[in-house]
Amino acid sequence: MTNLLLVMAIYTLTRVFFYLTSRDLFPDVTCAHLWEMLLGGMRFDLTAVLYLSSVYLLMVLLPLPQTWRLNRYYQTAAKWFFLLPNLLGIAVNCIDMVYVRFTDRRTTITFFDEFSHDGNLVSIFCQGVVQYWYVTLFALAAMGLLVLLFREYKIQTTAQHATWWYYTWESVLFVVSVYFIIIGIRGGFGAYTRPITLSNALQYTDRPQETLLVLNTPFSLMRSTEGSTYTDPHYYTQEEMTAIMTPEHEGRQTQNNEQKTKMNVVVLILESFSREFIGFYNESRGYTPFLDSLLAQSVTWTRSFASGRKSIDAMPSVLSSIPMLIEPYVVTPYSTNAVSSIADCLGACGYETAFFHGAPNGSMGFQAYARSAGFDAYYGMDEYPEASRDFDGTWAIWDEEFLQFYAQTMSSMPEPFMTAVFTASSHHPFRVPERYEGVFPQGTQPIHQCIGYSDNALRRFFDFARTQPWYDHTLFVLTADHTNQLSMPEYTNAKGLYEVPIAFFCPGMLPAEKRQGVISQTDIMPSVLGAVGYTGPYFAFGEDALTRPKTHPYAVCYNNPVFQIMSDSLLMQFDGRQVTALYNYVSDPLLQQPMDISLAPEPMLSYLKAYIQQYTTRMINNQLTYGSTD
Repeated sequence: MTNLLLVMAIYTLTRVFFYLTSRDLFPDVTCAHLWEMLLGGMRFDLTAVLYLSSVYLLMVLLPLPQTWRLNRYYQTAAKWFFLLPNLLGIAVNCIDMVYVRFTDRRTTITFFDEFSHDGNLVSIFCQGVVQYWYVTLFALAAMGLLVLLFREYKIQTTAQHATWWYYTWESVLFVVSVYFIIIGIRGGFGAYTRPITLSNALQYTDRPQETLLVLNTPFSLMRSTEGSTYTDPHYYTQEEMTAIMTPEHEGRQTQNNEQKTKMNVVVLILESFSREFIGFYNESRGYTPFLDSLLAQSVTWTRSFASGRKSIDAMPSVLSSIPMLIEPYVVTPYSTNAVSSIADCLGACGYETAFFHGAPNGSMGFQAYARSAGFDAYYGMDEYPEASRDFDGTWAIWDEEFLQFYAQTMSSMPEPFMTAVFTASSHHPFRVPERYEGVFPQGTQPIHQCIGYSDNALRRFFDFARTQPWYDHTLFVLTADHTNQLSMPEYTNAKGLYEVPIAFFCPGMLPAEKRQGVISQTDIMPSVLGAVGYTGPYFAFGEDALTRPKTHPYAVCYNNPVFQIMSDSLLMQFDGRQVTALYNYVSDPLLQQPMDISLAPEPMLSYLKAYIQQYTTRMINNQLTYGSTD
């Protein structure tokens, strides 16, 4: 334990040294915020140290015979299994204090791909050792401190006749220690906790660049080995690609901009609300009577698609118009890139912004992403006043109570405001509060009664909202994060797996309309900005589908291992090199009659290729904001 704390302390000292010698990278950081980042950084340090010390920990914790563990050769081996990995970790962490100035991110595994053909790295390194002599001296001092203060582990020796007690005690200690080591490596433990990744650093920052201070390089290297690396496919030149598709958009003037920019915006992301469950789209379904009535008063589309299949895909897609291609954005090595969002754009126009999610703060990385995307405030379980009473026991606060809290909190916010909420109750293990057992249709899948419960919670939310003065000039956006527990054949194929509701409802301002065509989650951000009359430039992979016809009437997603693009009738699959399948999903809803791939429309294919190339190159080069290529 002493040795682990020693390395943790050295990482914190390194972080302080980095800040003091690189204050130009972190302008206007207050003492309170610096302290927040230092404490937050310890989460990532602990994971890195536990990984690097794993062999050492195994050697000192295994309940082996005392004679083995006290043998000086065994102790020496354990010592160097601790020192060598951690000395290397300290070294690369210090080296990165220099290198991040040129990359604007902590070094990840992509470094070895980027420089695999460079033969002058040794000479560059040697020049850096001399040029940045103060970093070199600090690194040597930190490494020397670890060697000097290292302490060999001790065990409590026992008499031979008490051997049973020794093995019992050491076995219990081993099991308990392993449990807490797993918690430390994951960054938490529980059904709602994913292992921490690079994007979690955003939870402690005000700007993406501050993740340089929160993260450490060993953690970044280890976590970035767990995902695929993006590479530029080189389909087109820069000019050709931009001519076909660009995610940089200009805002447009309207005759009523001043009035429109006062419209509030409320985005509701409904957990697992697949189109299959919704009677508005399927008359045979009866799980969402309230949502059906609301969609009938909204602007909807005949085809509406999610960007991904997981909850962590939805937030970037819906709020920042960043799709899920190949792997979820928030777990890639590029998750600390600068991004924009609806909140970021409207916040610059004077909007008060907030994100709500009833799970424990930090769950799913939502709090970190909300902060990086520019939301002013985050409301999770920590901010909910009766968390112990209304917690569902697994994931989050029950939807009914949390949506009431959401509506009441909005009523205390100054207008105009932009908020978003992510519901949780229609999630595994698919339970409803005891008072609602047997109230909603059981259906054929465990999720069906939960959909009915959350639909009723949504009804109660709107019952309250209608009584508030902000209701009649608020744009409500409704969608789902992804699909779940599908059973109808037309929803269990490559198209149906991504079909979710997308609707825009504004009482008295948007007439109900069921439009022909395709809309995607990535179209939500530009559509909202168009609806409120936003006039500034913005970055989005989608297009405004609400106030004007889409220039490119498609939806794009990634259905491992192929990319998919859907028009109003065609579904095309592309493996990165060639078209692999083509279907007319209107005449062939079960996708059982593949078309000749030579009939694939060239504009559709060229758009998809440009889309993929824009995504990968901008992800690699940290160009996910407007003007970032300038």
